[in-house]
Parts: sequence; structure tokens; C-alpha cells
Amino acid sequence: MSHDPYPHRPPDVSPPYATYPWQPPVPPSPEPDRRRGPRRPVLGNHSDLRMLRSAYRWQRRTATLTALGYFVLFLILSASAPSFMTSTVSDGLPTGLLLALVQVPVTWLAIALYEHTARRHVDPIADRIRRQAALDAKREAAR
Repeated sequence: MSHDPYPHRPPDVSPPYATYPWQPPVPPSPEPDRRRGPRRPVLGNHSDLRMLRSAYRWQRRTATLTALGYFVLFLILSASAPSFMTSTVSDGLPTGLLLALVQVPVTWLAIALYEHTARRHVDPIADRIRRQAALDAKREAAR
């Protein structure tokens, strides 16, 4: 039976030495800096990034569903209601042509919604993450 040089080590923690000859050497663990408070979590695990991804996802969905939703509605009306699409709105202007021309302002609306949601929801979170990353970089450089 082999003797464990670290008897107080929990069984689920790997030993601080290489157990097989082909393993790379184990780097020494850094000693925690006792002068500073607890370290903040790494930026990649930060909840702000999850919030940013979520806000950006909603931004994309809002703009995409606005533009594509109207276009799909136009296509469904074209396929299922040809009499409605060929009826005239005013002198010689068919409803289908009017709805096709309305697609341009709807696309502009989708772009405006995208910019609005970016300014209101996504950009503040991204700016906060940038400021925090710059602050973390300054703290890391000061070490």
C-alpha cells in the first residue's frame, strides 16, 4: 500500500504533483494576496455579459420580427387572398401594390427599433462592461 504524502487532502481533489510520467509539471498555485480584498470574478463569468447577450438577443428578435413579420404577412395575403390584393384602394392603385410599397417604411421602422433598443438597452450594459474591464485591467497592471 502506498503512503499519501498529503493525508489531509480531500479525496476528490487531485494531488499537487504529477501522478503519471507523461503529465506536464503542475504549476505552483499562487499565494493569495492578503492585503487586498476578495478578487472579483473573471469578466467572462460575469452576469453583465449574460445580461448583454440577453438584451442583444431581444434587440435582434424585435427588429427581425418587425421586418420579416410584415413581409410574411404580405406573402400570406398574396397567396391566400388574391381578390383582396387585386382590389383597388383608390383610382388604379391595387391593395397589393400599396402593401408592397409600405414594406419600405416598415423596414425603416425595423431599423429605428434596432437603433432604439441598442441605445436604450444594449449600449448601457456594454459601456458598463467596458468600464469594468478597464478598471480590472488597471487593477491587474498595478499588481
